[in-house]
Amino acid sequence: MNIPANLKYTKDHEWVSLDGDIATVGITDFAQKELGDIVYVEVETLDQTLAKDEVFGTVEAVKTVSDLFLPLSGEIIEFNEELEVTPEAVNSDAYGKGWMVKVRISDESEVASLLSADDYKALIGA
Repeated sequence: MNIPANLKYTKDHEWVSLDGDIATVGITDFAQKELGDIVYVEVETLDQTLAKDEVFGTVEAVKTVSDLFLPLSGEIIEFNEELEVTPEAVNSDAYGKGWMVKVRISDESEVASLLSADDYKALIGA
C-alpha cells in the first residue's frame, strides 16, 4: 500500500499536499483500491469557497459513487481537467496524475487536524 510520508490525510481517505496556502487534494491509494475501476470524476465547485468537510465532488466507480470531502476550508481554484478524459489516472497514479483539485486554504489552523502518514496507516490497518 502506497502512503507517502510527505502528505497529510483525512479519515475520509483524501490526501493533501501543501505548498504555502495552496493544497492539492486527491483520494488515497487505499480509497481507489476500495472503489475499484474509476470511470468518472465530477467536480462542480470550481471557483467556490467551501468549508472543511463539505462535499466538493464525486467519484464514480463501476459499482458505486462516493462523495469527495474537502479536507481544508478554502476556494477551489483548479480542477484536474485531465480526469475528464482519463479518470482511470486516479487508479494508476493516485498521488500524481490522479490529483483532483487545488484549494487556496482560508484557515491554516485546520492543517493540524489532518493525519500524518503513520496515523493514516493506523486508521486503515496498514
